[in-house]
Amino acid sequence: MSSRTACYWKVRSWDKTGQPGSWSSTASWEMGLLHKTDWTAAWIGNDVTNLGKGKLYHLPPAPFFRKETQLKAPVKRARLYVTSLGLYAFQINGQRIGNDYFTPGWTDYNKRVYYQTYDVTRHLTVGKNALGAIVAEGWYAGYLGYALLVQNPVVKNFYGDVPLLKAQLEIEYVNGEKETIATDQSWRTNHGPILEADLLNGETYNANLEFTNWSKAGYTDSAWKNSRVYPDKPERKLEAYPGNPIQIFQELKAQKVTPRPGGKYLFDLGQNFAGVVRLSVKGHKGDTIRLKFGEVLFPNGDIMTENLRKARATDTYILKGDPKGETWTPQFTYHGFQYVEATGFKTAPTTQAITGIVLSSATPEAGTFETDNPMVNKLYQNIVWTQRSNYVDVPTDCPQRDERLGWTGDAQAYIQSATFNSDIVAFFTKWLVDLNDAQRADHTYPIYAPAPNVRKTDTYSPGWSEAGIICPYTIYKTYGDTQVIREFWPNMVAYLKFLEDKSKGEYVYKEASFEDISPKGGFGDWLSVGKKTPPDMLATMYFGYTASMMAEMAKVIGKEAESTYYAQLFTKIKQAFLAHYADKSGKFKTNSAAYGDGEGYVDGNMGFDGHTQTAYANAIYMQMLAPEQRAKAGNWLAELIQANDNKLSTGFLGVKPLLPALSSTGHSEEAYRLLLSTEYPSWGFEVVNGANTIWERWNSYIKGKGFENNAGMNSFNHYAFGAVNEWLFGNAAGIRVGEAGYRTFSIKPEIASQGLTYVKASYKSINGLIRTSWKKEGKTVRLQVTVPVNTTATVFIPTRNPASVLENNKALKTNSAITVREVEGGYLPVEIGSGQYVFTSQL
Repeated sequence: MSSRTACYWKVRSWDKTGQPGSWSSTASWEMGLLHKTDWTAAWIGNDVTNLGKGKLYHLPPAPFFRKETQLKAPVKRARLYVTSLGLYAFQINGQRIGNDYFTPGWTDYNKRVYYQTYDVTRHLTVGKNALGAIVAEGWYAGYLGYALLVQNPVVKNFYGDVPLLKAQLEIEYVNGEKETIATDQSWRTNHGPILEADLLNGETYNANLEFTNWSKAGYTDSAWKNSRVYPDKPERKLEAYPGNPIQIFQELKAQKVTPRPGGKYLFDLGQNFAGVVRLSVKGHKGDTIRLKFGEVLFPNGDIMTENLRKARATDTYILKGDPKGETWTPQFTYHGFQYVEATGFKTAPTTQAITGIVLSSATPEAGTFETDNPMVNKLYQNIVWTQRSNYVDVPTDCPQRDERLGWTGDAQAYIQSATFNSDIVAFFTKWLVDLNDAQRADHTYPIYAPAPNVRKTDTYSPGWSEAGIICPYTIYKTYGDTQVIREFWPNMVAYLKFLEDKSKGEYVYKEASFEDISPKGGFGDWLSVGKKTPPDMLATMYFGYTASMMAEMAKVIGKEAESTYYAQLFTKIKQAFLAHYADKSGKFKTNSAAYGDGEGYVDGNMGFDGHTQTAYANAIYMQMLAPEQRAKAGNWLAELIQANDNKLSTGFLGVKPLLPALSSTGHSEEAYRLLLSTEYPSWGFEVVNGANTIWERWNSYIKGKGFENNAGMNSFNHYAFGAVNEWLFGNAAGIRVGEAGYRTFSIKPEIASQGLTYVKASYKSINGLIRTSWKKEGKTVRLQVTVPVNTTATVFIPTRNPASVLENNKALKTNSAITVREVEGGYLPVEIGSGQYVFTSQL
């Protein structure tokens, strides 16, 4: 198919008797520019880097570009293809084009850059027209990651020094003639009101320097100069943006404004989120409003910004003195915050002065979840808000401090949870390209992607690098997408080869295996509490886990020989794992000497212990045990929790499998006890201490006491511990995928004697809307299920008395569409097709 081709399609369906339905309305899509030769536009720029010299952060102003053109006839069709090295905002005849933020997105700009396409037909008129663009440094030339923290002197410009623009307006007139207007040296450029613009440090805007009507025809640009044309890199790909654009999700009104000492005012937006604010102010020319952002407050009411580390995260607006008032929203920065500290108001502001603008990649909402427990409901909302805050073009770890990187360990641990909240297939389609672009020369996947050389010692880490396999596998299972497997198969094969070679034929890792990793051994079970699980033990489990995934993925793309190979590899790894780490009973060894003393590891000289919650949870979850060992492992896991005063002790790699491992080995009561706990460490502890997002640490803040940890690594918007969402949907609600894409699935609600008595959930699968809800009243359970068309479900009805089960108040045998199996494990399994069902049973 060629560039610019318009494609039209419609669909119809047939019922079970073969009768066709009516056709849908016609829909369409349009091919983009598929080849570099389709582009006539040049990269243009305006080098103003010298204007940033002498400033603390060396931030230059954002250049403006404009071009006037004469259109000779009515326009039938017009497409704007536009991109930048940096960030751009485009205007035509004074109107902003598109509602996307931070375009064209973050990539490894040395390898590829994305472009956007806009239908701008309605924005053009016969006669004079004006095109305009503003370009900022963004991820291309601005500050990235923790460069502010680790680089001395501070450096930026990881991909380039000067942000560039490339734009191509293609016009088809009603008379059939065509014309292209493209960026070249003739575009005029200047710098004006945006004095500074940086994603981490904030934006400074001087309204007195505005170019009034600069993007409209007739503006006098004699004081501007011609742009400079910059050469392209032949190896750099130019492709259509494949992900979900960053857009405004909602606006948040300030809940209250509180005067603070020193002429400061503190605005509370009521919710921690990622985004910016809209400032509404009236004052005199030259008045300056400075806005600082924070997630939480000190006990004395002061805003806490220490956890931002060296990210300035400050926006500044200099008034022009408009008597009607002024409004301003930054365009090229964002922050993670709930509170805004404002200085510079001459009179006390009202709550109308600050409005929160929530920004997130526009991933369609997919799931809902509610229970009869307010704490659990709040936990779920916290999970959703945290995902929304961190799915910003890439899956960042946090939205506030000098980091905001696409950490691979966080991403792989949370991805299954994310699928239940939003449709993330496009989002991860984009990020998996970033991840594979960043694959290292030794074929390992990096610890974050995109991967600018922020810290030269960063290498790879077990549990992090496996995101290169776990994430494609999860996308395949959730959406039935085999293309993601085919596209990245060579990369995944190369990584498994690296792991296999590293094991030196022993199929297990030992302490010496990780001398090449900084920190030594990798991050391990990051931020766990108490005993530390050996990183080499976790690495071996991840080696086996990804080998099993490779076996399944190879089979679905027709690589039978490779599927067999990886299945056999998985068996070898399991056998070696148990021989090395378990005693004859299958219990993991507790002798620290077997794992090294921990010296040089990220957790310090603490020693390691294989007999931990994290070790058993992962071994059970990853199927690393023989069938006869699973129950014993589950018992040891439950005993460890009980010995820890019925509290969890897991970190980033242990929290995801913890509750599923308990549930799958018959310990639902323990799983619910952990879920409902409000003591440290627990999810409920965060909620009762005021959290409205998920914290990086289990004890980031305690009411009445303040902050318990080093403020420099104390994010209050960090989704890793939100991986419990997988258990909420998969166990409490009971929704689990069968055949890829939920073509088949199961609903097996987990009901404990002490726990929730009501759960309601829905999930918009690729094959339709799945709904389930259950309610327990005494010994009676009412289970409602919706199964979408062209799918089948196995529903596990809680009961040991099949005669007590009714569907729509009738015996099951009266419905020929229901296939009943034998009772197993306290459930009666039934197979059903599409439709709505109401089951009642006696426990």
